[in-house]
Amino acid sequence: MADEKSEPDLPPKIDTSVPHSARIWNYWLGGKDNYPVDAEAGDEFAKTFPGIVDAARGSRYFLARAVRHLAGRAGIRQFLDVGTGLPTVDNTHEIAQSVAPSSRIVYVDNDPLVLVHAQALLTSTPEGATDYIDADVREPDTILEAASRTLDFERPVGLMMLGIMGHIADDELARSLVRRLLDALPADSYLTLSDGTDISAARQAAHEKYNSSGAVPYHLRSPEELGHFFDGLELLEPGLVPVTQWRPDHTPFPVTPVTTYGGVGRKT
Repeated sequence: MADEKSEPDLPPKIDTSVPHSARIWNYWLGGKDNYPVDAEAGDEFAKTFPGIVDAARGSRYFLARAVRHLAGRAGIRQFLDVGTGLPTVDNTHEIAQSVAPSSRIVYVDNDPLVLVHAQALLTSTPEGATDYIDADVREPDTILEAASRTLDFERPVGLMMLGIMGHIADDELARSLVRRLLDALPADSYLTLSDGTDISAARQAAHEKYNSSGAVPYHLRSPEELGHFFDGLELLEPGLVPVTQWRPDHTPFPVTPVTTYGGVGRKT
């Protein structure tokens, strides 16, 4: 975890007095790119809803399995990862390029701390490419214009949107933003999306406390509401399910139930 001595060297946009979702997520994943205020908020959240740590880790493994499938069997060689968050292990480009070294990946985030660590993302195989865009999910046209420098929108793209749409409370706006990005992609592109659901009263209570902390609010949706993000797409089996249940790796251990749901849909 960063200490106070390092803070004067941080860009002025980084506010370490208010918890930030990307840094809290990093804390739950066991990362070091967070601050005491994030750890405190993360611990407080987990007191109310202990399942959040399993949900965070389950989401990360879901990302890895989805990218592995897309880069493998689905033959996707381009990925647009919106709301990527802070780099940890098994980032999108690492998974994709381990399967197909020629894969090209564009990351999108608007958190200044992510930008500070972007260099960690900007590593690629010689055959492939990675890039980072400093933009907000509410700016789909900006994202698409910048991503077109690295990605060829005449060829299929894997659009990754994990844990990001909860920051857009308005359902109509949220769906329109996802649709705008998908509309720019050709047939046989894929949407991989996951977000927290409202099926747990404890999780709802934890988010209410979190949203009053000064951090950017996060809006929970029902699984049915999340399903509308895939309208018009062909949902891959097993559909929209708890992320730990989406094509889990073979293991002798039982699958941990979580309240974060995710799915992968193909544009036809």
